[in-house]
Amino acid sequence: MPVFYSPVPENLHMGLAYMGSSVFTNNRTAYSAAVCVSVNELVSHLPLQMLLYFNMFFFPCWWFSSVFMLDVKYEYLAGYYQGLLITGIVLLTIVEVTRLYLGYMGNLMEKVPELAAFWVLSFTFPLPVLLFFLTDEDTLILPLERATHSLYLLFVLAELLASFLALRTMTRKLLLLFHLRRLGRVESLGPVVRCCDIV
Repeated sequence: MPVFYSPVPENLHMGLAYMGSSVFTNNRTAYSAAVCVSVNELVSHLPLQMLLYFNMFFFPCWWFSSVFMLDVKYEYLAGYYQGLLITGIVLLTIVEVTRLYLGYMGNLMEKVPELAAFWVLSFTFPLPVLLFFLTDEDTLILPLERATHSLYLLFVLAELLASFLALRTMTRKLLLLFHLRRLGRVESLGPVVRCCDIV
């Protein structure tokens, strides 16, 4: 990558690059030294990773309890509710495997497209299906189902919030790297450049 020279001092260039990335990704005007991260620093979101980890162990418990409860009440349900509940459980099983994989890859490897796909999948499939399972009284909601569906819904809502925060942090870092590379200050991720040093 060619290095472009400018009559503007280097410290001012770096400060402007950081200011531009912070203004367009966050509306706050004041930053403390704690917000400054190095270019090489990982910005994986620990709360999201913990939620994904616990969700990975909770999902089999949810699946077995849902299948067991469906077997218990299956003969008392109308035909279309039988089909809806089976479809919902199968759909959630397929989507959950994909969703957890995308969440792990997006968060640990700092891949924004995978994490964004995780957020979209979380919002479009598990959320409406779980709300249907919890709110439609014609499905004969049993106490165990209410408990497991509620806990699963809390996992999904917490993961939506945590993945949104992780996406915001990752895009802020990528925007900073873009500006630094554009100014010719960073050619690779090798040298460590701290945001605190550029102001």
